[in-house]
Amino acid sequence: MESTKTLKLRIKDKHARVLSAMAREVNTVWNFCNETSHRAIRERCKWLSAYDLQKLTAGYSKCDGVQIGSATAQLVCEEYALRRRQFKKAKLRWRVSNPQSSKYSLGWIPFKVGGAKYKAGQIVFAGHKLSLWDSYGLADYELRAGSFSQDSRGRWYLNVVVKVQAKASSGTASVGIDLGLKEAAVASDGQRIEGRFYRQLEADLGMAQRAGKKRRVKAIHAKITNQRKDMLHKFSTVLVRDNAAIFVGDVASVKLVKTRMAKSTLDAGWAMFKTMLEYKSQQAGIVFDVVNESYTTQTCSCCGSIPASSPKGRAGLGIRGWTCCECGAVHDRDVNAARNILAAGHRRLAEGITVTSVIPPNSQYIVEVI
Repeated sequence: MESTKTLKLRIKDKHARVLSAMAREVNTVWNFCNETSHRAIRERCKWLSAYDLQKLTAGYSKCDGVQIGSATAQLVCEEYALRRRQFKKAKLRWRVSNPQSSKYSLGWIPFKVGGAKYKAGQIVFAGHKLSLWDSYGLADYELRAGSFSQDSRGRWYLNVVVKVQAKASSGTASVGIDLGLKEAAVASDGQRIEGRFYRQLEADLGMAQRAGKKRRVKAIHAKITNQRKDMLHKFSTVLVRDNAAIFVGDVASVKLVKTRMAKSTLDAGWAMFKTMLEYKSQQAGIVFDVVNESYTTQTCSCCGSIPASSPKGRAGLGIRGWTCCECGAVHDRDVNAARNILAAGHRRLAEGITVTSVIPPNSQYIVEVI
């Protein structure tokens, strides 16, 4: 079965100046679309479509000194119209090309299918031959649409979609996942990953900011991002490889980012983790679903009741382990929630879920739900 995959490869730094120049041209097209669209709404009450903007920007690529092609300009218009409709705004933010500005927009250069070609170890784009570190062997793939993007340290990357043969997952189990803050994700089988990527380097970041070391600050932010992506990629790959069904709680970060927990919420990377699980599950041909996680922390995964001893409300956030007063099962807070999410994914249940509770010292019992 064929599927698509996005590969990310780093472009060598000697091409940064050329790519930055093309990124400025992309910003020019974006800002023109932003101003023209806003003026049409204000003066004529007309919302310009992507097609209207493409007609207005036709010929820009033929101007003296402009390196991007007409296909790239068309993609910028399409992206602008899409984001304006997504955020329901008459005017979006300007793309700033000055790297000294605090509002600087990281470089972005999109291209269509056939816009970039791989020849002799280099990417040919807009008449330039760009060298890169080819860690995937691009000669074995057919390059499709993609983009060039810049990170906070000024490094450029090629992001390109390729066709691959999807490998079916050999896993037969199913797993529920509870998303959290201190631990970004806890699985019903006990696997977990830490979610404090930013917190681990917060002290170093603060010292660099107070010392005014801008390059060091950018390097620390990039390190945090890379650590988060690496951890989430590895964990999601293991889950998809070992399971045939994955269920995740529907916790939303939109509400939590407006509270005092905003920093920890954004640090956990829930949306990124869900996205990884979704596309990897599709490629592997397994079930992925987001289920309602209401009362999963309070409900005993063994007897199904909500006992008086279960953690409730804000006062119960510090309770990490508890004992069900109804059946006597001992639970880890997050693992219990993950098991209830798994049960909800199975529609409570099509078949039994075996739960081995955390056994306290000097006690011997195993609780099962059939």
